[in-house]
Amino acid sequence: MAKTTFISWNVNGIRAVEKKEALKWIDEHNVDFLGLQEIKAEASQIPETIFERTYTVENINSSIKKGQSGVALYTDKEGTFTCTCPTVDILNEGRINEYHFDNIAYFNVYFPNGQRNEERLEYKMEFYERFLKHINALKAAGKSIIVCGDVNTAHTAIDLARPKANEKTSGFLPMEREWMDKLLDAGYIDTFRHVHGKEATERYSWWSYRAGARTRNVGWRIDYFFVSDDLKDKIISADILDQVLGSDHCPIELNLDI
Repeated sequence: MAKTTFISWNVNGIRAVEKKEALKWIDEHNVDFLGLQEIKAEASQIPETIFERTYTVENINSSIKKGQSGVALYTDKEGTFTCTCPTVDILNEGRINEYHFDNIAYFNVYFPNGQRNEERLEYKMEFYERFLKHINALKAAGKSIIVCGDVNTAHTAIDLARPKANEKTSGFLPMEREWMDKLLDAGYIDTFRHVHGKEATERYSWWSYRAGARTRNVGWRIDYFFVSDDLKDKIISADILDQVLGSDHCPIELNLDI
């Protein structure tokens, strides 16, 4: 078995995480693909001391809005195509790393948050649709697909601690959840649910900084690894690394036999 390990983490500011030395654990793990979201920095601002390991590929996609959004991809796997996906991220907010290796299209994505106002919610839904159209086209062309990142939506009631109280909150609105249904219906697998099933409750990846939410585990599962259904039999494990601190999100992990 050729295990390939993928890690996804919304670090909520890579410079803040570096000050906490919260990425040093990467040095002790055999991580083949590291996808970070919401780095809030340009490439020149990312400290060289975030971890000691040196990856041969460092793909940084920063937002044109300084100090906001941004994604970073680290890997040693030689790829044939790297893109910031401008047809999806039309506002150049630094939301996507697209990286092709072997016959796989891998995406590290920081999906928009829709809670600010109605306009941003509309943009989030448009982003969702553009992204799904993009990966579907690649899938139709014969590519296997891996998507990781902060999707900013909890899919079902077991994916957040207080579903009733958040029925009218962006991140758990019917139309946002319906898009996730649409994603799965299009032939993509929520790897965590595939491995753990619906019995895995109270497993979250984001907690508000307010009111001790993490200590009380009042959280949301909004960070995901999705794979196209042709990779279903390649899934070894998928988990939420909720013991790792340093951000309001925790990392998630996927292991594939590829």
